[in-house]
Amino acid sequence: MSFSTSSGTRGKGMPLPAPVMRLVNRLVARRLRATGGRGFAGRMNALVLTTVGARSGEERTVPVAWFPGDDGTWLVVASAGGDARNPAWFHNIAAHPDRVRIEVDRQHVGVTAEQLHGEERAQAWAGIVAAAPDREIPVVRLAPRTRSAA
Repeated sequence: MSFSTSSGTRGKGMPLPAPVMRLVNRLVARRLRATGGRGFAGRMNALVLTTVGARSGEERTVPVAWFPGDDGTWLVVASAGGDARNPAWFHNIAAHPDRVRIEVDRQHVGVTAEQLHGEERAQAWAGIVAAAPDREIPVVRLAPRTRSAA
C-alpha cells in the first residue's frame, strides 16, 4: 500500500479559519452520527472518519463525503475543499493506514486505507463521477473577440 501524492497540487486555500472549520466539523460529525449520514444535506453520503495523527499520535475525527466502491467499500476524495494542500486526514492515513475507523449508517467500522493509483484510480474516479450525476460542472471556453464583434 502506497501513499505517494505530493503535499498538494493547486487551489487557493480554505475559505474559513482553522478554528471555525474545527467547530463546523464537530457540528457536522454530530449530525452525521444522529442521522447515519445517508443523503446528508439532501444530496451526498457522508461518514465520520477517525484517524491517528501522523505526528501527534492522537485521534482526529472529521466528516467526509463518501462514494460506493467495489465490494461494499467506501471511496473518499482527499480534495480538502479545493485547498492547495491535501487534508490533514490524508497525511494521517498515510502514516497509519491500519489505524483508521469510520462511523457510517450508525455503525463503527475499522478499516484499512489504501490510496488508489493508475487504472484502479481511474475506474474509481469514473464511479465517483457517475454517483453524482446531478451536478455537471460546466466547462466554459473564453475566446478573444474579434475587433468587429467587440
